[in-house]
Amino acid sequence: MALRGLRRQAFFEDKNRAFWLLQSGGWASYLVLRALGGLANRMGLTFILPTIIVTATGFSLTLLMAAAYRRIIRMKPVFVWTLTLVILSLAAALFSVLEVWAHATFYDPRWNPEGIEFLGAILLSVSVLGAWTGLYYGINFFLLLAAQSERMLKVAAQANAAQLAMLRYQLNPHFLFNTLNSISTLVLLKQTERANAMLSRLSSFLRYTLVGEPTQFVTLAQEVQALKLYLDIERMRFEERLRFAVNVAAPADQGRLPSLILQPLVENAIKYAVTPQEEGAEITLDARVSGDRLVINLADTGPGLNDAQPKTTSSSGVGLANVRDRLAQAFGPDHRFELSPNHPVGLIVTLDIPFQPSATGGAILADGRSGAAIREPA
Repeated sequence: MALRGLRRQAFFEDKNRAFWLLQSGGWASYLVLRALGGLANRMGLTFILPTIIVTATGFSLTLLMAAAYRRIIRMKPVFVWTLTLVILSLAAALFSVLEVWAHATFYDPRWNPEGIEFLGAILLSVSVLGAWTGLYYGINFFLLLAAQSERMLKVAAQANAAQLAMLRYQLNPHFLFNTLNSISTLVLLKQTERANAMLSRLSSFLRYTLVGEPTQFVTLAQEVQALKLYLDIERMRFEERLRFAVNVAAPADQGRLPSLILQPLVENAIKYAVTPQEEGAEITLDARVSGDRLVINLADTGPGLNDAQPKTTSSSGVGLANVRDRLAQAFGPDHRFELSPNHPVGLIVTLDIPFQPSATGGAILADGRSGAAIREPA
């Protein structure tokens, strides 16, 4: 079915060429069928000449009709159908007159038609030209609809890409502010090595964030490596209060998912689990393949669901809502995104998406490092 659709699109890619092929082939078929019909009814070879004249007449008339239809096809429907009926009626009357004349002149010279007799072939003329008109409008409306659908698909794709880009680039400004403020503090304290390390990690993380395509899918291994860059920055602020562990069972590390889909979840866990507690919190990332699904759980040991932590968004207006929107953009209804209590304390965020293995995956190490192609700062 798809192949036939592609062939139709290829045939009508050059509309001028397609028109002449259909016009010539259609009237050539008309000539052959009319001639064979005459011979089958024992009308003799003398019937061939008036048939050729009639076919040439129809061919020429429909060229004029096509020129007129091209001018009116984009008008309002009432004008299109009114003008089409007028043009079709005039063309059918003229076609009938010329057919009767050719028949009387070249096939039956004894017949001298007069007046209304020249409309003796009007039924056949209306049928032939009416069928031609129907085909002309049918094909052209199909092409107009196909072109409009293609434009709508392009616009929808551009809008979808723009929305994904907007969602992907919605980094929490507080994270950048706090990081730059920490770097400034380290410089003032003349802790140059720590400042350089923090700046290098921030550079690597921003490069990963901004360089890739907004619609890009990455492996879970690459996503964990990006998380490690982000967490290394946050660890310099929270130190031992922020603990992060990864438990990914093969082949889940090769599963593909939208890039930076986990970062807002980790940021949300830091804000609501690590920050408010003096002892900090542990954030654990678990991933496994269950049938044809990739199931990812991000758990923390913070206060859990309460009034301080919204169930849908973070304080920046993105966070969980950002993840929810991006999952809907990437997978439609074929995903699950849930928040549930972690026992004895904390919160678990679950992502359940189709497992789409990558041809090249990277193993994830126990401390959160990955074999993915992301350069880690020295």
